[in-house]
Amino acid sequence: MSIGHLMRLLSDGEVHSGEQLGDALGVSRAAVWKQLKKLDALGVELVAVKGRGYRLPQPLEPLVGAKVVERLPASARHHLARLFVEDQLPSSNAYLRDRFEQGAGHAEVCLVELQTAGRGRRGRVWTTPWGQSLMLSVGWRFEAGVAALEGLSLAVGVVVAQVLEQHGVAPRLKWPNDILLAQGDSAELGKLAGILVEVTGDAAGPCEVVIGMGMNLQLPESMRQAIEQPVAALFDDLPSLSRNQLAADVVAGLLAMLAGFEEQGFAPWRAAWNQRHAYTDQPIQVIQGNQVHEAVAGEVDDSGSLWVTEAGHSKRLSGGEISVRRRL
Repeated sequence: MSIGHLMRLLSDGEVHSGEQLGDALGVSRAAVWKQLKKLDALGVELVAVKGRGYRLPQPLEPLVGAKVVERLPASARHHLARLFVEDQLPSSNAYLRDRFEQGAGHAEVCLVELQTAGRGRRGRVWTTPWGQSLMLSVGWRFEAGVAALEGLSLAVGVVVAQVLEQHGVAPRLKWPNDILLAQGDSAELGKLAGILVEVTGDAAGPCEVVIGMGMNLQLPESMRQAIEQPVAALFDDLPSLSRNQLAADVVAGLLAMLAGFEEQGFAPWRAAWNQRHAYTDQPIQVIQGNQVHEAVAGEVDDSGSLWVTEAGHSKRLSGGEISVRRRL
């Protein structure tokens, strides 16, 4: 019995007794109880209904590969080599890196319900409860080398933002890899999604890229309190949005962008990124290692570098281990 099987049974939001769950899974009530305790430890909120059993606070929609693929436009299905939906992985990015080592990986997509060792930028851990986020990775092989990838993570941000706009919300982009969203009635922007691009291969020749994206859909209040930065969850604004539809829309957008990126680069995406820039002309802190500098944010250029004004001088920030945040 896996956690995924149990979560799929509970996903309807109805009350299920330990006996019913055990019968459906072919295990004892004691085994069900152990798995329920494990879910609790993983941050999944469960409601105990006295004398009747357990339910989730609200229904959730598990990801189903066939439902995602059938929602893809024909052009995306043409580009897609293979789509995986996994209940649990250490990391969907690592899964696709392994696929590349096996001679596959290109144009493959991995969706995962729970990551146990997901990483954000600068080594941060990215974690959300089972089925309450959208976590995916896309593999793509580029022939022209690492230089052709300038601005790729920013183009990914634009694609995801455009998808969200089609569903009625207005995200903002934070250089270089975050997607922000206003929290409820508050004007404060919280982190909705993060992007991680990992590259292996020749600096001047063929290279293999895995693009990872994690987006908060539902966040239990206990988890919000434990996160040390403002966060947002999409279902606060769009509670009835289908996870499978959202996954299909993001996959379709990324495949379309990747198909033309090697030839066109970031330049066609630059204006769209700057239009959604969260901090244009605002005071920011530039964080690089242990150093923090104060600056005013400008726009990004055709390479995806961010221009800032620091002590009266223009300065160009390029990827790597640099991050920015709004200065309060």
